[in-house]
Amino acid sequence: MEEFELDDRKTKILNAIIKNYMETGEPVGSRTISKYTDLNLSSATIRNEMADLEELGYIVQPHTSAGRIPSDKGYRFYVDNLMAEKNQEVSDMKDFVIEHTEKMEQVLQKVAKILATNTNYATMVSAPSYHKNKVKFIQLSNVQDDQILAVIVTEGNIVKNKMISVSEPIDNETMLKLNILLNSNLNGLALQDINLATIAKLKEQAGIHSDIISNVLDTIAETMGADDDIRIYTSGATNFFKYPELSDSEKASELISTFEEKQQLASLVTENLLDEENTGIQVYIGNESPIQTMKDCSVVTATYELGEGVRGTIGIVGPKRMDYEKVMDNLKTLKNSLDGILDKQKNELE
Repeated sequence: MEEFELDDRKTKILNAIIKNYMETGEPVGSRTISKYTDLNLSSATIRNEMADLEELGYIVQPHTSAGRIPSDKGYRFYVDNLMAEKNQEVSDMKDFVIEHTEKMEQVLQKVAKILATNTNYATMVSAPSYHKNKVKFIQLSNVQDDQILAVIVTEGNIVKNKMISVSEPIDNETMLKLNILLNSNLNGLALQDINLATIAKLKEQAGIHSDIISNVLDTIAETMGADDDIRIYTSGATNFFKYPELSDSEKASELISTFEEKQQLASLVTENLLDEENTGIQVYIGNESPIQTMKDCSVVTATYELGEGVRGTIGIVGPKRMDYEKVMDNLKTLKNSLDGILDKQKNELE
């Protein structure tokens, strides 16, 4: 198999050439590569390695330039390696989450119960979900004359493949330009950062191929916007009866049904998870609460993060005169014990 032609050093140099070329669109010379800190190689060594890569057909030299650009074979090697790595990461993470889901459900149900007992308030814990945040990488490639494949990788290492129909074949140079255009404009952006100006600029620069851009953007929106049904574990709803200001029958039954139906709780969770900056504790008092039935309550929430991009929310609902210090201490303790569980356990497995 071809892959074995490249040792670690050549692979690193090829990756550096491809990344650099994708960012700049300019042919890459040995001096640029020697600046890549983790390569600590002399320009002469890099020149020799680049000559070998050229001979093997992974990079080519445009006539007018001293630098090199990746060939199709170079891109193929890069993408195959990237996909193998990403698919492995994704399947490891999924296996890990699946393997721990059953335990996780019992753990979270228990967490809600303990919190309710410790605080005497109503509690909720949302099961962790992938929070698909930023675009990591986009790769378009020809499959048939009338179809191209778009591969989109987002930061939680979610990989989405989408077949896009095209009216006529797209040559390699155009494909390369579209890849550079998409990656240089979208990498590192969250869904909410991709605004109309960005979209208009991309479409204008793509010219007659702007419909491909539209398709890719739709796929990004599907990948990053879709959230599975949020599972929420609750406990202690009957604690509302312990507080006279919440226990008149109408108020209490509204509050309890909000807890049982969970629909509105899910919107609170989503709001929490979408706020990237908010990884600490949030307090909603009275009218600040996004949930109508909780206008006479205070809601305190914390976002926990089990591993990169896998997040959930813990919430406590009680009267406005709740013991805030006690509630926050409880939430902090829990958040600290949940934060990074997946990463810690994955590291132990490795």
